[in-house]
Amino acid sequence: MPFVDDPPASTASRQPPARHAKALARVERVAHWMDRRYLDPVIGFFLPGVGDALGAVIGLYGVYLARKLGYPKVILARMMINLGLDSLVGAVPILGAVFDVFHKAHLRNLKLLQQRPERSSHKSDWLVVVGAVVLFVVGLTLPIVLVGMLIKAAF
Repeated sequence: MPFVDDPPASTASRQPPARHAKALARVERVAHWMDRRYLDPVIGFFLPGVGDALGAVIGLYGVYLARKLGYPKVILARMMINLGLDSLVGAVPILGAVFDVFHKAHLRNLKLLQQRPERSSHKSDWLVVVGAVVLFVVGLTLPIVLVGMLIKAAF
C-alpha cells in the first residue's frame, strides 16, 4: 500500500515522504535501544513480568506509527504478534531474557515497516487482527498476573 502522500508510482521514487521517514527513524531508534543495545532483555531480566510488559508497551509506539501511516491491518497484527510473543515468553525468568536476546521483536517490527507492503488488507485479515490483539493482551497481562501470584505465594 503506497503512502497517502505519495505521487503516482510512475513519477515517484520509492522513498517515503519526509515526515514518514522521520517517523520510521524514531521507530528505528527505539528498536536500536531495545534490541541492539539489549535494553529489552535487561529490563526483563531485572523486572521479570513487569519489564516484559513495559517492553511491549514501548513497542506499541511502532504499531501506533504504522497505523498513523496507513499500513494494512495485517501488518499491524503481525507487529502485535511479535510484541505479544516477546512479552509472553519473556515473562519466564532467565529463559525469557535469553529469548529476548534472540527474538528481537522491535527489530522485527521495524523490518515490517521498512518493507512498505503493497498488499491491501482483506476481510480475512480481521481474524488475524483479533487473534493478534488477544495474544498481545495475554502477553501483556500474564507476566503481571504471574508476578502477583509469586508475591502472594511468598507472603
